[in-house]
Amino acid sequence: MLSIPVASVAWTVTHEEIFREPREYAKRQSQSGASIGRRKFFYLFTCEFCFSHYVSAFALLITRFRLLYPDWRGLLIAWLSLVWIANVYMAVFANLRLDIHHERLAIEEKGLHLQEKKDEWRSDRTA
Repeated sequence: MLSIPVASVAWTVTHEEIFREPREYAKRQSQSGASIGRRKFFYLFTCEFCFSHYVSAFALLITRFRLLYPDWRGLLIAWLSLVWIANVYMAVFANLRLDIHHERLAIEEKGLHLQEKKDEWRSDRTA
């Protein structure tokens, strides 16, 4: 269940309009930052896979969740599992959004085609 909010936060920060300006700044800094450390730090905010590692670590920090073992091994397994499942969710969501986008384009294309036919029919009736 923790992977759902991790995926949601990572996707929102790296893709959605509400964070567009900070993301564009981060992208510019990741490409032209003065030091390699600065470039890598800002790159984290442009890549959902990279960012999900940090969101997952934060989620585990505040929930103290462990997987299989009660010690650091359980924390490591939980962290890697959480990152992996969150990225599966983000991949499914990305594909779903792409399918919806393609469907909208197809509907618009059909609408334009129908409008052209309608205009052609009207011009034939008036001629």
